[in-house]
Amino acid sequence: MDKSIPEEKLREGLDRIIREVTESSAGIALVRGEAALGEHICTVHIGFRKGFHSSLSLRADAALFARLAQSILEEEHITAQDLEDVAKEYFNVLCGHIAAALYKTTHISARFSVPSFYWGSYSPKDHREQFVIRYSSSQDEAAELVHHVPIPQEGHETGKT
Repeated sequence: MDKSIPEEKLREGLDRIIREVTESSAGIALVRGEAALGEHICTVHIGFRKGFHSSLSLRADAALFARLAQSILEEEHITAQDLEDVAKEYFNVLCGHIAAALYKTTHISARFSVPSFYWGSYSPKDHREQFVIRYSSSQDEAAELVHHVPIPQEGHETGKT
């Protein structure tokens, strides 16, 4: 990659975007904090395919994703498939906002994979967590936005966004 973003600037940008998108799309206010994830969590993940050498995951209490689905679908009763579909679409929208912000900052066009959904915690192989931003909601649900970077291979430069 030709241009990297300082970690603190990336962290601040991701934090602002996730809170704005979550509030505007589902009416759920997230605040930064050190809330721990519960036993029942889900993960949505994307990898950048062009422009950047990193990936993002959002791990959250299943209850938070369920509430997100209820809000977006305007349905009280949702299925596990509804939860998965909404989580992936929400993360797709979120990552679209992130890609646009990255372009404004770096003038590098970013492309990312289709979001993947996992019951439980997921981290991509051959990557490490560069940083984690933790959140809690007004209903004590927890979430973590994780920025992953490739594990350095001998003779290769990595660790940049």
